[in-house]
Amino acid sequence: MTVVPVTSADLDAAEVSWFAALCSDDYRFLGVPEGDLRSSWAHCSEIVKTAERLGFRNILCPSSYQVGQDTLSFVAGCAPITDRINLLAAVRCGEMQPIMLARTIATLDHMLQGRLTVNIISSDFPGQKEPSPYRYQRSREVVEILKQAWTRDEINHEGEVYQFKGLTTDPAKPYQTGGPLLYFGGYSPDALDLCAEHCDVYLMWPEPKDQIKGRMEAVHARAAEKGRTLDYGLRVHMIVRDTEAEAKEYAEHITSKLDDDYGRAIRERALDAGSLGVSHQAKNRDIADEYGYVEPHLWTGIGRARSGCGAALVGSADQVLSEIEAYQKMGIRAFIFSGYPHLEEATHFGRLVLPHLKTCSLPEAYGRVPASPPATPLAAGERR
Repeated sequence: MTVVPVTSADLDAAEVSWFAALCSDDYRFLGVPEGDLRSSWAHCSEIVKTAERLGFRNILCPSSYQVGQDTLSFVAGCAPITDRINLLAAVRCGEMQPIMLARTIATLDHMLQGRLTVNIISSDFPGQKEPSPYRYQRSREVVEILKQAWTRDEINHEGEVYQFKGLTTDPAKPYQTGGPLLYFGGYSPDALDLCAEHCDVYLMWPEPKDQIKGRMEAVHARAAEKGRTLDYGLRVHMIVRDTEAEAKEYAEHITSKLDDDYGRAIRERALDAGSLGVSHQAKNRDIADEYGYVEPHLWTGIGRARSGCGAALVGSADQVLSEIEAYQKMGIRAFIFSGYPHLEEATHFGRLVLPHLKTCSLPEAYGRVPASPPATPLAAGERR
């Protein structure tokens, strides 16, 4: 496949991230809640600490109105208990007044000494339903205001949603030069325009590789029109074991108690249940084979019990490494993995795959913060 030009095209490493289950999305059997896996500070902070110990470079802290914990409060709490891993905080644009949000993010960035990244989300709020163009216009204006607050001495913004004139930005400057990197995922034309103009990393959910390639090319073309290039990321679940048979057996195991009606209720309660991206994940399930595989190692069974990202890479360590390397050749530089239960699957991935990947922090690659010491080299003969 053709390699898509990216901002960090000369980067021979990838930002490999894990996922903190803030939204009570953690199971031993999909769709079967268990008390000790429900969203809590104790459980989710342990996921973060474990991911850091294993060598993951970032961790996505998601956001939901229905269940779970407040994302920004959780990220603040992680600052004193971590010292290497970045935190990717999901921010729903419009939830907080944008100048207050700029100050909050800048404060968090100082608390984390530059280890903050931000996932920009456009969504409806509880009890509201707004047209997609309005939601993305609101998000666009929020991002524009954030960037003014982080890079200028004064905020002047005259938009359709927000109007500010002559407001001082002191002391809202972040730790990172220019502010944290902005990660973004969306499929509509309005979403692509916002990402192409203002964001740094375009995040995708799992689909067959030819569809991912086409999506990357479309986003690249939009960004080129605005004189920009982007990096690309993939959010996908993970089931990796010593052998392919063990991995596929575990995939069947975690769905063995799933009631499809309850799984549908889980999907439909999400605010993004009707989004274009979610419809693409549902299409993957429709075209998958009888075992749920839309590609030899891309299994769609996860999507039976969750909205959003609905597929997993399933296979042996070598098979999963080969899949990741194929994505890297396409131009993907950021990966956000997760698995069920999150602590156990992080440990499997950390043992079997992570030591063989050359990893990086994208904020360091962009020069937003000083580079950390390089990773310890692998022993002779080991796979990187």
